Amino acid sequence: MINVDSASFLVITITAAVAALSVALLPRRIAPPVVVIELLLGIAIGPQVLDLAQSDNFTEFFGNLGLGMLFFFAGYELDFERLRGRPLMLAGVGWLLSLVLAYGLGGALAAAGIVLSLLYTGSAMATTAIGTLIPILRDAGELRTRFGTYLLGAGAAGEFGPILLITLVLSTTQPLHEAFILLGFIALAAIVAVISVRSAERGWHLLESTLEASSQAAIRVAVVLVFGLVALASELGLDILLGGFVAGIVTRLALRGREVEVLESKLTAVGFGFLIPFFFVTSGMNFDLDSLLSSVGALLKLPLFLALFLIVRGVPALALYRGVLTARERAALAFFSATELPLVVAITTLATEGGHMRSSTAAALVGAAILSTLIFPFVGLALRRRDRDEAGMDGLAAPATP
Repeated sequence: MINVDSASFLVITITAAVAALSVALLPRRIAPPVVVIELLLGIAIGPQVLDLAQSDNFTEFFGNLGLGMLFFFAGYELDFERLRGRPLMLAGVGWLLSLVLAYGLGGALAAAGIVLSLLYTGSAMATTAIGTLIPILRDAGELRTRFGTYLLGAGAAGEFGPILLITLVLSTTQPLHEAFILLGFIALAAIVAVISVRSAERGWHLLESTLEASSQAAIRVAVVLVFGLVALASELGLDILLGGFVAGIVTRLALRGREVEVLESKLTAVGFGFLIPFFFVTSGMNFDLDSLLSSVGALLKLPLFLALFLIVRGVPALALYRGVLTARERAALAFFSATELPLVVAITTLATEGGHMRSSTAAALVGAAILSTLIFPFVGLALRRRDRDEAGMDGLAAPATP
């Protein structure tokens, strides 16, 4: 029998609902991303503040399911037909440049005694929270724009690259062994993709007919695919993030060219309505606020890391996209790309458990990531809004052609 803290489970569920209602009641222009409210409320109800809820194996299990679903949506939004070519090439080069900057800056911090490991600190700084940004971008109508295509490419590289780092380097002492396992997982995932695509071609009409029925077969099949690949990755010793991410890509390939608005809506309800909030609320509950407030030095790391996020992920956006995006679009891309969170939580957890990072550094990195999610998307959206407003004014000012 699993010992379930039903009171904590209820408090977490109520907290997720309060977070959603808080964002819904605010005007869209000033409403923060709901994940930030979930994290902050998670800190508030956690053992270091109000002590209303405690993490246990049961709530952590749901949090891990939420993390898998979060990366499912990150993979699902990758339409390789749109991203192939220049968007994907620039994204890959940009992430490699970010990695060089991150390890260079991480090395300087390690040499100064500010951090213990340049590898873990640098890897945490070279991420992008595209899974967190997707609902924000969807609400703003940016996902299907030309700018959105380049942003999705940059975000995909900023998540998939660090996932590979976690899988092959950070969470193992046998990189070559893990590489062979990863190749095996990719081969199995490719087989699953082929089977899924062919099955969707033959049985889509049958699955589609269940979307308004009580059986909900299409949703159940999608959930099996997500958690099946997450479980496979976990059994192979790989990170569950990889399983969720690949499941999203496979689902996108299987459903390519089909009308899936109802299916997407229902998957979003399952993911963002229930499972994903568990990850963010429990992450807030586990946030080490005491370590962050333990000294002035620890607290000063927070704005330092926030600035370094913008340098590491923003400089490639400003430098590589000249001639592709306008100056304001590049600035918006820099701020969106520098928005970090889930992978920072994952990497700092690995680092502290392995003794490669002080608790105060981990808390400062996660705190900076929370601030980046609270601040940077607003700046990016403001820059994009200004672009659209100016484009509209230019259209009004243009002389009519006979």
